[in-house]
Amino acid sequence: VLKLFKVLHRTRQEVFKNDAKALEAARQKINEEFRNNRDETSEEKINELLKIASDVEVILRTSVIQAVHTDSDKIVLIPRKDLLQDNTPYLDKPTKK
Repeated sequence: VLKLFKVLHRTRQEVFKNDAKALEAARQKINEEFRNNRDETSEEKINELLKIASDVEVILRTSVIQAVHTDSDKIVLIPRKDLLQDNTPYLDKPTKK
């Protein structure tokens, strides 16, 4: 449980880097969820909560991207290396192997 708690906070720090408002909101939410369930004794419920927390960490790490408003009608995306993937180029006529 403690390991997952730490992993969530590390992921939060990486995903929301340089965004104090989002960092604080995510910190509060993580702490609140763990605090609300700290007295849970049912092994089944604990495993379910750990699975949810693990899924949240994966979603944060793989799906959340930062964006910054530069003008009234422009947004600059700031992708992390985790999100960048090699892209297969588009071909009008696929070649047969």
